[in-house]
Amino acid sequence: MQFKNMGEILDFAMEKEKEAVEFYRFLSKKKSLSGSKEMFADFAREEQKHFDMLSKIKSGQTDKAVSEYRFKWIPDIKRSNYVVETAYQKGMGYNEILMLAMKREEKALALYNNLLKKAETDAAKKVFKILCQEEAKHKLALETLYDDYMAKMGD
Repeated sequence: MQFKNMGEILDFAMEKEKEAVEFYRFLSKKKSLSGSKEMFADFAREEQKHFDMLSKIKSGQTDKAVSEYRFKWIPDIKRSNYVVETAYQKGMGYNEILMLAMKREEKALALYNNLLKKAETDAAKKVFKILCQEEAKHKLALETLYDDYMAKMGD
């Protein structure tokens, strides 16, 4: 991807966050995922916060949440590295939906790591670092759910 300026980078990232919000809201409304509805709704709310953070940075504002953010190490169990990218299809099993979601989070993490390298200001760099960590948290949560689910299924 080639971007002409930070505004284009932020627009692109905001569009990806908007897609993530819609994806997790969609999953939170699926009757077949009744046990995970709240988790997917939480992910949708977190992705909305990411969108809002990017929007504030784009408008030149700093966010209190950004200045007070505390980083911590998020392990990468790399489960999504072994998952083939796929698109949502009606009737997907829970394990397939988790694989789809964790692959999306893996891609989001890679995107923010890439955008971090292109960031021009310290504020933008911090936002992209925060977003890297947040996506890593989502990825770990989904990979852990997947592992737990597959263990219950005898895999």
